[in-house]
Amino acid sequence: MAPTAKSLILELLVATGGAPLSARAAIVACALFGISENSTRVALVRLSAAGRIEAVERGSYQLTSGSEDLAREVGSWRSAESKLRRWRGGYLAVHAGSLGRADRAELRRRDRALRMLGFGELERGFHLRPDNLAGGLEGVRSRLHALGLEREAIIFVASALTPDVEYRVQALWDGKGLSAAYRRSRAELERWLRRAGRLEPDVGAREAFLIGGRAIRQIVYDPLLPAPLVDEGDRRAFFDAVRQVDQEGRQIWKRFFESHEAGLGAEAPLMSHVH
Repeated sequence: MAPTAKSLILELLVATGGAPLSARAAIVACALFGISENSTRVALVRLSAAGRIEAVERGSYQLTSGSEDLAREVGSWRSAESKLRRWRGGYLAVHAGSLGRADRAELRRRDRALRMLGFGELERGFHLRPDNLAGGLEGVRSRLHALGLEREAIIFVASALTPDVEYRVQALWDGKGLSAAYRRSRAELERWLRRAGRLEPDVGAREAFLIGGRAIRQIVYDPLLPAPLVDEGDRRAFFDAVRQVDQEGRQIWKRFFESHEAGLGAEAPLMSHVH
């Protein structure tokens, strides 16, 4: 699905790694997807009014501090597997049942934070995941809060579950489906890599955004389960393929912006479609 002007601008700003994005570069990138210059400028104004971006100099924008934590989490996808540690059978749990559900924006932030860190909902407001993330309880608590989970949520370690509860918890994730998705996505990426070098810059940039973006989103929302819940070898091979596509996409986007004299000041990586 083609991006909107707002989503593409946010993706580009995440991609710059904190560097400003010029309106000119935003206009050129949006035109690649049939978005008019006027629509792009309106999107910049609306994102600024909503507090998502801010002007840093004439004609350039950057993410606001309120958007940086999400951008940092999304941008760390390349090192996702370094966030893992050996699983010893325990779980991390979040009890959010007492938190309000009337504020839709707050609810979206809460749900996104829990999904991005791989939590599954066992019962309403009670979420768990294997305790195999680096940093353990405190590290996960910090990441959840940075992503928008309210500090009133109760976060703790759960262990010694009864066999029936353990079965229900592990059923929260479709491990076989995840492993199959790794293999499917890897095959798609490898097919694209074989022909990427023959693509025109405009075509290559558009395909790199769409194909690479889907794969990166898959990583960002991957629960990073331990074996035997998933096939870690399939996951590793898929992640490696995404990094190869990212490297190729950087070069394609660099050539694309250079051909339109609208450089970002750095090689533009692929986008994640998460905002």
